[in-house]
Amino acid sequence: MKVLLLADEEDKALYDYYDDSKLKDVDLIISAGDLNSRYLEFLVTVGHAPVIYVPGNHDTNYVTDPPLGCDCADDRIFDYHGLRILGLGGSMKYKDGAYMYTEREMEKRIDRLRGSIKLHNGFDILLTHAPAKGYGDLEDLPHRGFQCFNELLEKYHPKYMIHGHVHKTYGDFERVRTHSSGTTIINAYGKYSIDLKKGDHPEEGKTGSFLYDLYKNVSMGKRQKLYHGSYGEER
Repeated sequence: MKVLLLADEEDKALYDYYDDSKLKDVDLIISAGDLNSRYLEFLVTVGHAPVIYVPGNHDTNYVTDPPLGCDCADDRIFDYHGLRILGLGGSMKYKDGAYMYTEREMEKRIDRLRGSIKLHNGFDILLTHAPAKGYGDLEDLPHRGFQCFNELLEKYHPKYMIHGHVHKTYGDFERVRTHSSGTTIINAYGKYSIDLKKGDHPEEGKTGSFLYDLYKNVSMGKRQKLYHGSYGEER
């Protein structure tokens, strides 16, 4: 599965100078925040891949004008054909406004997700806007990372953490880092592609969680019945 990662700055090659070849092989688009709603709407419209996003600290317009046709993963686990994406958008709070949190407020958001994490038997991607503390963040408060993200990675060991917020022009930019938990951390600034291989995440309905897998398998069975009921067994 080819996944296109985006954050912080619109890419002119995908927007102003778009042609059909740009997204031809892309199976999924993930946005780590601070991107115009129209940009995400454009990509989900012209391509065949769904767009999954979390808001950044500059995405206050998402409150009343979210990107239409896209799926928000903020404060939940979004399951895309077995790929479990846990979303925690926003940045460290440096002023009053939407999508800004103190360390304690972010911890509370994570606490509210513990039941969902258990139900899904973990997650494969931690999708955030801000980085984890000590992994690509900066010393100033607006760009400081969250310590609770480190604790989340150490406990659940997801395959990837994807974030934005720290731009390439800010200085000590490193696209890919390895966390002490073994998780690969990717700064999605601009655009970056990854290829998910078989085994990087469970097959749909095979997470190892009895209740969740039962729910997914029943849902998939209903989808198949609807498909065959509409189009017939034979084509």
